[in-house]
Amino acid sequence: MKSRNEYATQVEQGKRFEFGQNWSRFLTVLDDKRIAIVEQSLKEMLEVVDLIGKRFVDVGSGSGLSSLAARCLGASVHSFDYDPQSVACTVELKRRYFPQDTNWTIEEGSALDAEYLASLGQFDIVYAWGVLHHTGAMWQALENISLMVASGGRLFISIYNDQGRATRYWKIVKGTYNRLPGGLKFLVLWPVFVVLWGRPMLRDFLRGRPFHDWRNYSNKRGMSAWRDVVDWAGGYPFEVAKPEEIFDFYRKKGFTLLKLKTSAGSHGCNEYVFVKQ
Repeated sequence: MKSRNEYATQVEQGKRFEFGQNWSRFLTVLDDKRIAIVEQSLKEMLEVVDLIGKRFVDVGSGSGLSSLAARCLGASVHSFDYDPQSVACTVELKRRYFPQDTNWTIEEGSALDAEYLASLGQFDIVYAWGVLHHTGAMWQALENISLMVASGGRLFISIYNDQGRATRYWKIVKGTYNRLPGGLKFLVLWPVFVVLWGRPMLRDFLRGRPFHDWRNYSNKRGMSAWRDVVDWAGGYPFEVAKPEEIFDFYRKKGFTLLKLKTSAGSHGCNEYVFVKQ
């Protein structure tokens, strides 16, 4: 498969992080609590009680957790990812929770492949959480997925926040991590861990509740603290956008912003829910 060969070449050249490898380790700690947290997040952001009767596409399914949550809420789900290992993770979750289910389809595919996306048709909910800024052509990916949203449908995306100089620093860090051989990646990973978690851990110690934030991190979208550290250190390609840039981009395409959750100026993602007029 051409896309799989391209992916392997990009990884070998240090131009792409193996997200699926990281997600496969996350699946070892996945439990019902984490699934419920993601279900609740979907309901809150989409302002729904369930997704019964809705067509849901998970663009860049990653671990498969969001696809699983959408399926649990009643949606008919189509999941795809450019990373073969991420596809395997999603397949594993389907095997665990929805074996032989005809309402959940999983494939390899790219948000940059306009022909592939067109073949899928349109959906009530197009979901791309923390994905498009890792394609290497974020604005093209944003354009491509907009065509997948049915009239009156919703687009739920999250994109890394533009921090200016700090963003340029992180791009260098991520590029360095991916170029290093496996045995030396700790030279980047551990400093990143200290930058991200040094202050919160110190604060927890001073408040007499050691590792409180670390232990309770799963309450944030059901994620794993350590897996997210690895994801952040290695997440490459890496692009960002200011909230107003995303808003203007989709407003010109006939979308109305329904909900916005910012990262409060941090390095994290801004979340957007748009409706297509």
